[in-house]
Amino acid sequence: MPDAPPRHDWRQDEVEALFDLPFPELLFRAAAVHRRHFDPTQVQVSTLLSVKTGGCPEDCGYCPQAQRYHTGVEATKLMSTEAVVEKARQARDAGASRFCMGAAWRSPKDRDIPKVAAMIREVKALGLETCATLGMLSGGQARALREAGLDYYNHNLDTDPGFYGDVIRTREFQDRLDTLGHVRDAGMKTCCGGIVGMGETRRQRAGFLRTLASLPVHPDSVPINRLVQVEGTPLHGTAELDPFEFVRTIAVARLLMPRSMVRLSAGRETMSDELQALCFAAGANSIFHGEKLLTTGNPDTGRDLALFARLGLRPMTVTVDADGHDHGGTVHADISAGSDAGGVDTRPGACAAGGRG
Repeated sequence: MPDAPPRHDWRQDEVEALFDLPFPELLFRAAAVHRRHFDPTQVQVSTLLSVKTGGCPEDCGYCPQAQRYHTGVEATKLMSTEAVVEKARQARDAGASRFCMGAAWRSPKDRDIPKVAAMIREVKALGLETCATLGMLSGGQARALREAGLDYYNHNLDTDPGFYGDVIRTREFQDRLDTLGHVRDAGMKTCCGGIVGMGETRRQRAGFLRTLASLPVHPDSVPINRLVQVEGTPLHGTAELDPFEFVRTIAVARLLMPRSMVRLSAGRETMSDELQALCFAAGANSIFHGEKLLTTGNPDTGRDLALFARLGLRPMTVTVDADGHDHGGTVHADISAGSDAGGVDTRPGACAAGGRG
């Protein structure tokens, strides 16, 4: 398989054919592509801060932050700039190079943007890269955040366009594409992925990945989440996805988007070490690290470090080129304990299941 520029013209039948490959052959191909672009023994490790949790007006069927569902998640107000900066300072002093902020909004109001922009400017002043997930953005909001110094923005597609309406009805799939367009036009990098195991078919999983790979620019990071079933949400009780099918999804994502960080995101708490090892072998090279992934559990740091030691893996360190492109990733400090947001972390997507953003 000779190296070639990333494709944006994958056909549905081509992607389905990759899913249908014998498991050893699929993993072999994905691993070969992975090591062309990355050191297969390195994994990006990230921990993120929720600056505003719960109370979201949307109806995403997987999300415990939706105010219409009774999941026990308490809504919080937006943290103060001072509190966020203190957490960012702790992260920097512990060795972090990038600081990520997430808020459970459908979209920020224009009056919220100056508050978030102030956070971004102050965090940038500490010498940190910045990223955020705040929901849908207008073009003006995206430009304002970029002018404040925001480097990365997360906004997930969640699933295949044809399955999207079965999961979310309070916004259209095109709304997500529009926000990503505003982010790119403003000059920010994108983090964009979705959730599997929501009852979709393999064909729909293929369509989801094909849609990601068909974006004008492949996302810098592609979080692939396994549904975290939270009691009180409509998707609680959905039949669990076969673990090997999850690994296949990771492998196909690596083949379609060879130079993106493929992020093993929500759902890791219930994954065995063996399943996670297969995901790393299939091309995953990023995880979220820490005891909480917003409102659901996540493997604690000790378990992750022990797994890395068993597998001979090590955390990546960040290397930024002259154009500001992040090659390799950032090790983030654990800044969640005792935060004003209730001691919970968020990751790009601002939802335990990985897709509200």
